[in-house]
Amino acid sequence: MPNGNLKHFAHLHLIVFIWGFTAVIGKLISIDALPLVWYRMAMAMFMVMIYIKTMRFPWRLPIRTVLGLLGTGAIIALHWVTFFKAIKISNVSIALACMSVGALFAAFLEPLWYKRKLVGYEVLFGLMVVFGLGVIFKVETRYWQGIVLAVSSAFLVAVFSMINGLYIARLKPSVIVFYEMAGGVLLLSLYLAFTGAFAKDFWAVSSSDIGYLFLLSSLCTAYAFIASVKLMAFISPYSVMLTTNLEPVYGIVLAFFVFGSSEQMTPMFYAGASVILLTVIANGILKNRLKLKTKTKA
Repeated sequence: MPNGNLKHFAHLHLIVFIWGFTAVIGKLISIDALPLVWYRMAMAMFMVMIYIKTMRFPWRLPIRTVLGLLGTGAIIALHWVTFFKAIKISNVSIALACMSVGALFAAFLEPLWYKRKLVGYEVLFGLMVVFGLGVIFKVETRYWQGIVLAVSSAFLVAVFSMINGLYIARLKPSVIVFYEMAGGVLLLSLYLAFTGAFAKDFWAVSSSDIGYLFLLSSLCTAYAFIASVKLMAFISPYSVMLTTNLEPVYGIVLAFFVFGSSEQMTPMFYAGASVILLTVIANGILKNRLKLKTKTKA
């Protein structure tokens, strides 16, 4: 796997910065989380469809693959709904700090996914993350609902990331995004239709919200996802993973500059968030070293 060069690493940091900015945009949008995600996925789906047609990529897939991608898209929709709902009822800092546990969820799901035993350091790191979350929960009890939703969203990230690993190796990123966005739109449309939410108010979106939604669906969704997958051809997955851990850092700093005092948390919050982030980074470093030792022995 190539190590990449400065241009590719700079591009990766730009993408991670954009992902961090996603939470800020979500907070700026006035509509609730569920319609926000519906608009985001619907707009992204059409943008990617235009891109696929322009590039003349083949997008007809076996029905089993299509159903798998649609199902993954439904999981992504639930992840985004819980994530943006967490932002709406708490703030950007809470949501992003708790989202950091996604990598640890993936570490615990890997043994089930690949049918291997759970190793000791993964349990230790898991306990450290629980400790970090406990610190945040203790000092920010008024945001307990946002914490629960953000942690749930992090779990869903781990689930769909592992599923996507099966598709990225054999399908074009744009095709993956199209079908997954379609799956999310389908799931949310069924729910909205069943609950009668497709009313006049649903379509009454302000011009500023439309602008933010366009930015969210184009730059933060269609572009960032496709570009990040393409970068994996030039940068090792380990480097991508470590850089991605900077997303909550970028997002929390951006939120403070945009929203000011409403994003200023207690010192203990930052202590708990640091425990989580450092644990996730340590997990990635240790996993990488163990893989290198295994390859050297082989």
